[in-house]
Amino acid sequence: MKSRNATRSKILLPIVQKAVRAILLTGTPALGRPEELFMQIEALFPKRFGTWNEYAKKYCNARLRFFGKRAQWDCRGASNLEELHQLLREIMIRRLKNDVLTQLPPKVRQRIPFDLPQATAKNLNATFAEWEKLMRNLNSDANESHFVEVMSLITRMYKETAIAKAGAVKDYIKMMLENAKLKFLVFAHHLSMLQACTEAVIENKVRYIRIDGSVPSAERIHLVNQFQKDPDTRVAILSIQAAGQGLTFTAATHVVFAELYWDPGHIKQAEDRAHRIGQCSSVNIHFLIAKGTLDPLMWAMLNRKAKVTGSTLNGKKERMQAEEGDKEKWDFLSFAETWTPNEILEDTQNEVLFTHFEKERQHDIRSFFSPKSSSEKKRKIFSGSKSLNIDPESFEVTKEEDAEKSSENLDSTRLSDADTICHESTSEREAKRARSISGSTPVSSSKKKKKSLTGKKSTLFTEKNAEVLPCGSNTSTKSTALNKVWHCSACTYSNNELLPYCEMCSCPQNSNAERNPTSQTEESMSEDSERNEQSAAWDAEDKGEDLGETVTQQSVEISEQEAVKIESKKGEKNCGEGDLDQSDTFLVYDGLMFCASRNTDRIHLYTKDGEPLNHNFIPLDIQLDNWEDLPETFQHKQNRSLILRFVKEWSHLTAMKQKIVRKSGQIFCSPIHVAEELSKKQSVAGSTKRYVTKEDVAAASLSKASSSGGSVRLISKENKVCLKNEGASTEQSGHSTKLLLENGKGFSALHPDEAEAEGSPLPKGYLQALDSEGNPLCLSCQQPTTQLDQSCQARAWDMRFCSLACQEDFLIRSSQSYLRAKVFEIEHGVCQFCHQNAHELYLNIRDAPKTERKKLLESSWMSHLPLGQLNEIITNPTEGHFWQVDHIKPVYSGGGQCSLENLQTLCTICHRERTARQAKERSQMKRRSLATKYGCDITKFFVKM
Repeated sequence: MKSRNATRSKILLPIVQKAVRAILLTGTPALGRPEELFMQIEALFPKRFGTWNEYAKKYCNARLRFFGKRAQWDCRGASNLEELHQLLREIMIRRLKNDVLTQLPPKVRQRIPFDLPQATAKNLNATFAEWEKLMRNLNSDANESHFVEVMSLITRMYKETAIAKAGAVKDYIKMMLENAKLKFLVFAHHLSMLQACTEAVIENKVRYIRIDGSVPSAERIHLVNQFQKDPDTRVAILSIQAAGQGLTFTAATHVVFAELYWDPGHIKQAEDRAHRIGQCSSVNIHFLIAKGTLDPLMWAMLNRKAKVTGSTLNGKKERMQAEEGDKEKWDFLSFAETWTPNEILEDTQNEVLFTHFEKERQHDIRSFFSPKSSSEKKRKIFSGSKSLNIDPESFEVTKEEDAEKSSENLDSTRLSDADTICHESTSEREAKRARSISGSTPVSSSKKKKKSLTGKKSTLFTEKNAEVLPCGSNTSTKSTALNKVWHCSACTYSNNELLPYCEMCSCPQNSNAERNPTSQTEESMSEDSERNEQSAAWDAEDKGEDLGETVTQQSVEISEQEAVKIESKKGEKNCGEGDLDQSDTFLVYDGLMFCASRNTDRIHLYTKDGEPLNHNFIPLDIQLDNWEDLPETFQHKQNRSLILRFVKEWSHLTAMKQKIVRKSGQIFCSPIHVAEELSKKQSVAGSTKRYVTKEDVAAASLSKASSSGGSVRLISKENKVCLKNEGASTEQSGHSTKLLLENGKGFSALHPDEAEAEGSPLPKGYLQALDSEGNPLCLSCQQPTTQLDQSCQARAWDMRFCSLACQEDFLIRSSQSYLRAKVFEIEHGVCQFCHQNAHELYLNIRDAPKTERKKLLESSWMSHLPLGQLNEIITNPTEGHFWQVDHIKPVYSGGGQCSLENLQTLCTICHRERTARQAKERSQMKRRSLATKYGCDITKFFVKM
């Protein structure tokens, strides 16, 4: 409320004055001038300090200035500050941070002056000479044109100062990044300086966050949490105006001001983002002051304003106390290179963009014979045979000889490289290679061996799966009991009993006759069952297949039982016999219920009967082993295992499903089960159209008006008025609207009496239905909206919906930009297939210099995109190049015009692959439909689509 002319102040003033009780809470009542206090005083005590003119003349040193023939009051000064302070003490309770937060570590300010490079200093010297000339003319003969010219020149000098010192700021940030444990904030004002700071962090390959005016408010909280909890995120690049208030960055110990600002209040607020409750270390604040620029003048101005605000609010003169740093220590800043923004940087085709030779360059021929390439080839062949409904066993029989040669080549390659590989990796690879034999022929055993070569250890399974899952182990036991195997004494490979020599190392079977084959078979049964299950999981993971929620639940149960075993072992080891006596003091719960908070990340605890326990926790804290929010009762191994089980299941849910569970507000036991139930209850859209158009709204409004005996009207956003159909029949309105629909793009309308007129301007808008009483109906659900005075037609646009829920649902189904923004709030641009953070890559590419974008793309998974798209990303990166919002149930299958539950984030690579699969499915569907339709003529089936 500091400005009298702001709309916010005009709206709040009468509300506060009409209130019975009012308290204004602020940490910074005035940023730099006494005039900023008047609206607050007027809201609480009207006319107590007189009118605005009286207040301005007495305390703001108001002076009348002439700009040519026009006179204007200048109220930016200060006067009678001691008297104003005494009057404020009667209505203001002032508590300083030093008096309240006595345990908070101090702030240490330091000015770091440095000289600019000579080339940059010459340009600024010319600008300063022009400014001094204008200031002399302003004092001698002031007019409005001179004043505007001076202000525009100061603004230009402020921007040129940012560009001139950007190179030195980049070097200073890189110097601070040399300390691997340091987390710090960088504040700036201009976008050019923010870009330069971001480039410095990207060039050092350090994770960062950036908050400026383009970042939505909901996303800012997510970025703050990332900086606070992620140890790899070491730098926060912040705008002084966008992120200087209301955010907490106590994880940082240093604050760097790359630029200064006009008011000391903004500077102090930005400093206190790190110097607030929760800070355990002293905060070091560095002001980078470039000599020969606007910085020294702004620093002097900040001290003058600090004296004014200190005298007015605190009754004592204050200043921006900052020790000057050692000049010799920062001499390297004067040798910084001149920084050039991306917009001015000229492209060099050979260095900046991709070429056909680089994109399609041939790799080393030796990579073709590497195990990875061979395994990928076999996996592709196997998956291809599976998609063509070819029996894998018959396929392997036909390729037996080639497979054996390939395996021999792989083995010889590994043996030749055995000297350069450590023993642990070699033994692990041999363990993965040695697979159990489930077939009765050598062909089947070689098939198992080749499959195992492509396997990777899945995170969903552990080595104890065979013990926990009796069904799988029994099945594998029956299959292996029919086949007796013998283990080679040289390489421990499992061979079929019919083979006289080892299939792996050609060692004769007689050397293993000393061991009992029956015992070997029984001993290998459990191992084979484990290997079969693991190999199946590994093969499924290699092919990118979804194991389903059944596997997820089984893995959760496995990890839960393992957690119980671990906790029990810890309890037996640490407590011994005393644990029995100590466990009696803890309340052991047979089961727990949970409820996810709708607006926070917390989970509330309930008993199995649904009674609240008045305790809550954050799942991330449990994953980080922080149990501070929970009492000692939950440190018991059984209670602890219940919470660990919940956290594991909760982490397996996608962000969209977590939002569904939070939105429901239900009390549940298993988050996976409740998410499945809620997903089934969600209304499934059956439309094959992607979005709701204005024509669809018009048709629904006409249908509702005809069935209820009402009428229709056109509402427009531009002029916020409506053209109403009064006294017209439904047939007339329908005829009128039919003409309107034929008018062209974007639904436009006329008054029914003027529907047949030609050449008149047509306003765009929505056709809204009215009931028989003239009340407007909701565009989404066709229910009555808020009943307002019908004569107030200026508010017609505000009566489109009956509730905020209908408005949000309508915007999601009709607006692509709104839908994209809502999905981004939930999933933050992370691909739900490959789990790559596509939005973070977009920010890195966007903020990096053009010369570095090519390297970033080459090292990312996006390098597989077509050549033209890669070059377009380098020249003009946008969000749409990196991630898309895709329908889980495709639009052609009835998933169009859906809610958020049917949407997911996919990176461009995964989206291209899924779109190609869907195109293939649609083509097959068309071919089948044509074959069915023209079944009498078989030639129709072979028509090229």
